[in-house]
Amino acid sequence: MTFIQTFFPVTLATQWQTQPQENLTNTLTDWLFDPSSLTARLKSHCQSFRVEVVGQQLQTCQVDEANSAIKTGEQVLVREVVLYCDEQPQVFARSLLPLKSLTGEEQQLAHLGTQPLGQVLFNNPQLERQSIEVESFDHNSAVSKFSATLGLTPEHNLWGRRSLFVLNKKPIMVAEVFLPNAFAYQDGITA
Repeated sequence: MTFIQTFFPVTLATQWQTQPQENLTNTLTDWLFDPSSLTARLKSHCQSFRVEVVGQQLQTCQVDEANSAIKTGEQVLVREVVLYCDEQPQVFARSLLPLKSLTGEEQQLAHLGTQPLGQVLFNNPQLERQSIEVESFDHNSAVSKFSATLGLTPEHNLWGRRSLFVLNKKPIMVAEVFLPNAFAYQDGITA
């Protein structure tokens, strides 16, 4: 077990919303509501991209993560990872993959290892993305405390987003939180 894996599960307990309750910079808004692949966008900003798995485990979907397609109490494979650009942690991601979604070709999603989930999803022409929800996480949140273990000091609330993806009529929930010093917080970096 690596040091980072001792923090699994980090979780993202919050009340997601379709519109932020506060004014955000144009750069952050652009990153939060970008409907394209976050993996591809991050790769375009660095020479070296990698995924580090924090943990992956079968769990029960909790009430604050449930939605219209993934119900409270449903068995889900939870996958938590950190996305790095040039060895700088950029994003913490937590994905819920219901067991009912891990059938047929989608069984491969349970065995990604350090392969980015986003890359697999966005390479499939059957992918449908539903609305993006956003939320901020203060310094007391689990993800802020986790970022501190990566040597990052949050000087502001961290912002994240989540989307329900449907792949061949199978739901997958992906939540992504921009870690301190992420490109999303740097004015002028939007492309």
